[in-house]
Amino acid sequence: MGADVLAAGAVLWRPTAGTDGVGGSAVDTVDAVDGVAKVELALVHRPRYDDWSFPKGKLDSEETMAAAAVREVVEETGFALRLGHVVSDVRYTVPDGRKLVRYWSAQALDGHFTPGAETDELRWLGPDEAVELLSYSRDVDLLKRFTAVGLPESIVLLVRHAKAGNRMRWDGDDDLRPLSGAGHEQAEQLADLLPLFRPERLVSAPPLRCVDTLRPTASRLGLEVTLEPLLGEDDYWDEPAAGLAQLRELAATAGVTAVCSQGGVIPDVVGELAAAAGRAGARRLGIDPDDVPSKKGSTWVLGFRDGGLVTADHFPTPLG
Repeated sequence: MGADVLAAGAVLWRPTAGTDGVGGSAVDTVDAVDGVAKVELALVHRPRYDDWSFPKGKLDSEETMAAAAVREVVEETGFALRLGHVVSDVRYTVPDGRKLVRYWSAQALDGHFTPGAETDELRWLGPDEAVELLSYSRDVDLLKRFTAVGLPESIVLLVRHAKAGNRMRWDGDDDLRPLSGAGHEQAEQLADLLPLFRPERLVSAPPLRCVDTLRPTASRLGLEVTLEPLLGEDDYWDEPAAGLAQLRELAATAGVTAVCSQGGVIPDVVGELAAAAGRAGARRLGIDPDDVPSKKGSTWVLGFRDGGLVTADHFPTPLG
């Protein structure tokens, strides 16, 4: 990633008193006008540096960026959380070299702050108050990006199924072609990644390899996997408009939905959603509608507000 030191953290938020998060789920929206938001943000004080910043920390050995963000925020604030979209990568120089910190938006759930040696104070502040307290201009820039983009009302985790056995060597019903050994490993890795976003619903295209990709996640979360034929290649290409409408219907449900589909569907769906945002919107989202990556085991984290796609992050592998 062009850095000597990798770290991760979050702009941790919660609805202000008297306002609603979206069903306790993905989010209420942030009003980007003048940076005013109906949320409070968690800032922590580090006695070692006598500074105020967003919670963050270095990756442990073999830890993913997303997992590190969750672990560090929990350790520094005491609050459980749900990851949302990536707000920004922040780069600067430290004595050990070039440092990259990836910040997610994250909703605070239950928890309690306990002062410690690393962070001895936590304050919940509105964005305008946070600007005044933050010690570094890079964190102020991060906050401005957070308020400019706002928060989705819902999130869809669009997963391509893990690696399956060779199609040419399988003489049975292709819908029954199972995951390979590497595919089962990817499914287990996804069971580490997807729960960081705390999905409330799991939906799969009918092929066994799609369902089995979500099984470890379902087991870990105690959820059932619901089948949706319109998001499988066969039914989707019979009625692409119906398939896209079904995805939009899932996106209209508040909270987080994980959907496992196929390589013949995901690029078209993501491309259509990006194209609907217009050329400038697609550029802002970082999506080329005509060239949407979708490797086996990859995940698109898609955020929606008012029916439109407002955030999009791509994890090319289950490890980020």
